[in-house]
Amino acid sequence: MPSHPKTFRNINALRDLPTYRLPAAGWVSILHRISGALMFVLLPFLIWMFDRSVTSELSYEAVTAALTHGVGVLPGALIKLVVLALLWAFLHHLLAGVRHVFMDITHSVTKGFGRASAQATLVLSLALTVLLGAKLFGLY
Repeated sequence: MPSHPKTFRNINALRDLPTYRLPAAGWVSILHRISGALMFVLLPFLIWMFDRSVTSELSYEAVTAALTHGVGVLPGALIKLVVLALLWAFLHHLLAGVRHVFMDITHSVTKGFGRASAQATLVLSLALTVLLGAKLFGLY
């Protein structure tokens, strides 16, 4: 019998959760799940865009027109934002997945490597999203 039994307390979500600082690896883990779910939910849109873009020149022009002028009541800027969300989801999911596979293969599960690779994943996914988003919105 231990001399000091463990005590457990209920947390107050309104008081305790806003002050909790999630480490970078925790953010990467949560965003990995969110990006996977986002890609799954937007899969019909992605399949439609791919199908329309490779069927013919006319259907490709319809996709580019959808990105420029919109579809029905949806403006083109909203469709570009959805494509930007898909770009981020893919990039983050890919980089976080590569990070996990690398850690599994090399057994590099130290605290320092976990922090550094999580920060690199977050920075690279956002930087690549900004770069590709600038291209999507015609900034270069």
